[in-house]
Amino acid sequence: MIQKQLVFRLHAVQRMFQRNITIDEVKHILKTGTTIEDYIDDIPYASRLVLGWCGSRPLHVVVAENKESDELIVITVYEPDPAQWGSRFTRRI
Repeated sequence: MIQKQLVFRLHAVQRMFQRNITIDEVKHILKTGTTIEDYIDDIPYASRLVLGWCGSRPLHVVVAENKESDELIVITVYEPDPAQWGSRFTRRI
């Protein structure tokens, strides 16, 4: 099986730094998390919102897939706000 290359957009790196989120945490979320929303009309690549947990900390990762070059492109990463997502962080309020 060919492993996809993980690519981080500048925006994602900036937000990760601001929010104290590590590359290893993002990799963990992408490996163990659950897709909670699909954005099939995103351009240039369809993307999805992945929810995962690092200990007791929930994280959302927005990632797009470039199938032609076997890349997963991390667009942004954030800790979801319970006021916007509710206690399970899977549905917007």
